[in-house]
Amino acid sequence: MNALPIARLQFATTTSFHFLFVLLTLGLVTLVAVMQTRWTLGGKPELLRMTRFWGRLYVINYALGIATGIVMEFQFGLTWTGLSTFAGDVFGAPLAIETLVAFFLESTFLGLWIFGFGRLPRWLHLALIWLVTLTAYASALFIMVANSFLQNPAGSRLENGRLRLDDFGALFSNPALVASLPHVLSAALVTGGFFVVGVSAWHFLRRTAEVEFFRRSMRIGVVTALVGSIFVVNQGFAQFGELKAYQPDKLDERVVGMPLGAMIGLGFLMFACSLLGTLLLVRDWLTKARFLHYLMVAAIPLPFAAAIMGWLVRELGRQPWLVWGKLRTADAIADVPAGQILFSFIAFTLLFAALAVADWVLMARVAKRGPDPVDAPAAQPVLSGV
Repeated sequence: MNALPIARLQFATTTSFHFLFVLLTLGLVTLVAVMQTRWTLGGKPELLRMTRFWGRLYVINYALGIATGIVMEFQFGLTWTGLSTFAGDVFGAPLAIETLVAFFLESTFLGLWIFGFGRLPRWLHLALIWLVTLTAYASALFIMVANSFLQNPAGSRLENGRLRLDDFGALFSNPALVASLPHVLSAALVTGGFFVVGVSAWHFLRRTAEVEFFRRSMRIGVVTALVGSIFVVNQGFAQFGELKAYQPDKLDERVVGMPLGAMIGLGFLMFACSLLGTLLLVRDWLTKARFLHYLMVAAIPLPFAAAIMGWLVRELGRQPWLVWGKLRTADAIADVPAGQILFSFIAFTLLFAALAVADWVLMARVAKRGPDPVDAPAAQPVLSGV
């Protein structure tokens, strides 16, 4: 039994699961921060209820997504020891910073925000959610810096059979990062926007009594989805130009043709859906067009599917290299029996499936229940009632 394909499939599964959690987390936290900013400035109770409702969904997704990230970090040291030995001095630096940012700063700010409702001054509480948002984006930045290094090992030199960090600044000016980072961040906005619109549309299909609540939510979501989809398409094509600088033959591989075509098609489909929603918003038909409500509920999975297709294009096109031009994937795998890797692959896949189901069940329960009553106390923690 060959351990390499099993190990590759294991890491692809881990990364894919984690990436889906991250996309929704980044998108939702941005929308929650915008909602809370509007409430802090305007003081409308409806905006506070929106902040609490969508913030509750964000926290659930964030908490369950952490577990998948921890497993991914462990796999670098347990399964891909060749990568750690050859490029750990460079590749490990942004990962270490990301871990410190995500697990210390972001989690600390988030905990203060969760239990700070009604207990902290409004402006301090608002600052906390923006700090959570900024540290989440910083986490995404350092993850993409590390991944872009694998695509194009800029800022390093080969010394005694190992890569050494030569220019830390070059990691951030890496052509593999310049277009891909905005692409990923805008994909997160699309994901958050489609999720908010889809949940709001579901409530309209059920003839909700919270018309104003979900009208406001849908407006914010559809505009976010449109802006994000424009940038997703633009930055997606911008990457094609950047690829010529470091992987000129990547798009000619047959292995990336199908996911590339699917990604492009889904990108334009999301743009069309969000544009239609925005046009109906201008005509004030957004909450009345039931065909759009059915469409938006069905469209919730589109950003997730597009993201996986894009990730496959980025990662499959790098093979057979793990570090482009420097280290082959076959040379990076640890000396571990294939049976052990297969066992861990099955165990982790079952774990991820359980986490995904738990995430779906919890978020669906909270989403179906809807927002807190108008007279709910503002001081209760955002996770109360989950």
